[in-house]
Amino acid sequence: MSELATQTGFYVHMHLLSDATGETLAGIIRAASAQFRMLVPLEHIHVLTRSEKQLELALADIEAAPGIVLYTMANEKQKQRLVTFCKERTIPCIDVLGPTLQTLSQYLGSPVSHETGAQHIQDEEYHQRINALNFAMAHDDGLSPERINQADVILLGVSRTSKTPTCVYLANRGIKAANIPIVGKAPLNPALLQADNNPLIVGLTISPRRLVQIRRNRLLSLNEHRPSDYINETAVRDEIIFAKRLFARHQWPVIDVTRRSIEETSAKIMSLLASRKNESKVNEGG
Repeated sequence: MSELATQTGFYVHMHLLSDATGETLAGIIRAASAQFRMLVPLEHIHVLTRSEKQLELALADIEAAPGIVLYTMANEKQKQRLVTFCKERTIPCIDVLGPTLQTLSQYLGSPVSHETGAQHIQDEEYHQRINALNFAMAHDDGLSPERINQADVILLGVSRTSKTPTCVYLANRGIKAANIPIVGKAPLNPALLQADNNPLIVGLTISPRRLVQIRRNRLLSLNEHRPSDYINETAVRDEIIFAKRLFARHQWPVIDVTRRSIEETSAKIMSLLASRKNESKVNEGG
């Protein structure tokens, strides 16, 4: 076993690229990661990657935070671009469906269709999930605040509290999720408090020590070594305290993500949404 693998919290950047919803990749990375007790996958999720611009953005992220790339892509030109890019930089790049499709093709004597998202039935549920994914991408990190009232759930939290991957996971369940970062003591966008659709607002918190570890690894991946309040434990603790007070002032539910996986955090949010819906039905019935 390598020296790195014996360290507590072996962080690895995992880039998941898909021209569809990315559920296949998410399932594989969960199953594989469970076999390595020390592994902490830092997921970079690039779903619905179909245009050249989207692919180039994904490649830029891979170059900024090298790790392991897993992909499912039907477009041969884009696939070759990705493979060549990773090969030139000696970045492991895995086509998770390629060997299976090739074996099936040889056995059946039939060519692969290369149809994007062919595994999905074009029904209402599928379109709901695609719309939710588009919504999550368009409202990531405080983008498009003027349309935030269309969200089912809005996640708040300081930097690196898993807001984006949680939103993507929820979107794969058909839930429109947006996220807004809490930056210093800057006031929140008024649109958040004026959302007339009354979305569920949830605060995400984390232990200062754990957050410093995550942020430090992020900076190391970017070759950034300068001292910064971003990884100063006292400053980070103040950030988290400010965020907690903000959540308490508005009586927003809070989820501590310190020891929670993305799936567990998402499950708790879905439970909050279900409880809220049930309460609404009871009130309407009364």
